[in-house]
Amino acid sequence: MSKIACVMTDMFEDSEYTSPVQEFEGGGHEVMVIGPEAGKEVTGKNGEAKVKTDLAIEDAKPEDYDALFIPGGFSPDILRADDRFVHFARHFMDQDKPVFAICHGPQLLITADVLKDRKVTGFKSIHMDLKHAGADFQDKEVVVCHNLVTSRTPDDLPAFNRESLKLLK
Repeated sequence: MSKIACVMTDMFEDSEYTSPVQEFEGGGHEVMVIGPEAGKEVTGKNGEAKVKTDLAIEDAKPEDYDALFIPGGFSPDILRADDRFVHFARHFMDQDKPVFAICHGPQLLITADVLKDRKVTGFKSIHMDLKHAGADFQDKEVVVCHNLVTSRTPDDLPAFNRESLKLLK
């Protein structure tokens, strides 16, 4: 099955990590959490989920993974200030590998400059950012554009998980 890189730091949206990971692992896929430091516990913004990172970004090679998962919350905004995460995310888009980004997750892709002419969705507060990045914004629960699956909020998780798993087959 697929090996999925999940890029994340503190302040991720708890359910936007836990629900997809449960579905991915239930489908036989492996999820590796990549953060600024290896072995560091990162905490969701609601304090419900605590996750230990598997690898530090400097030790992660994007070519070792089949797909990229970017949970929402404030984490993607923090990560996009670090060029290592930006380059890591860009690799997946450039190589047409599956990328799953929910809520604020597309912020990392905006900074990676890979959304021009792509159909995408995201949390309400980033709609204009997506449009300014050249994306074709769609206000739908899930948008699939070639290798990219995006959704808006935790309410969209069933559709996000379903479409993400389809891309992994």
